[in-house]
Amino acid sequence: MVAKAIVTDTYLEHNEIEKLLEKVEYIILATPAPTHFEKETPIQFTIFLNTQEELPEGIKEQVFQKFLEDNEIFNPKEVMSQLMPVGFGKSQQETPMPLLLIKPEDQRSIPSIPMHVIDFLADAKGFSEVKNDKLTGWSYTYE
Repeated sequence: MVAKAIVTDTYLEHNEIEKLLEKVEYIILATPAPTHFEKETPIQFTIFLNTQEELPEGIKEQVFQKFLEDNEIFNPKEVMSQLMPVGFGKSQQETPMPLLLIKPEDQRSIPSIPMHVIDFLADAKGFSEVKNDKLTGWSYTYE
């Protein structure tokens, strides 16, 4: 079976995003790392915390360490932790795909909400679908 690419060309509107996130604690997204990072850190993780507040430095580190431990993630590199605009793409998947909006044109054209985002490269004991099959996946965790 060949996996099909995830197509997200339509996006949730702002009010749909707010409704979607009502009981969400966080979302974790795992994608294959860019090829030149693949050997040491085969997975790019993005954690979307459902808060619109900037986390203090000490709290950022504690939250990050808890995610690493809880998900058996190791060797983190290239860590970014800050408030960022996040959009949500509609696809054939059950839940909308969270999209970290980096490009200014995306920030202007895709409805979004600020969330605290932790983005990094790493390896993990699990996530074989990402490491071996080069698939992207995400999971919502609710309160």
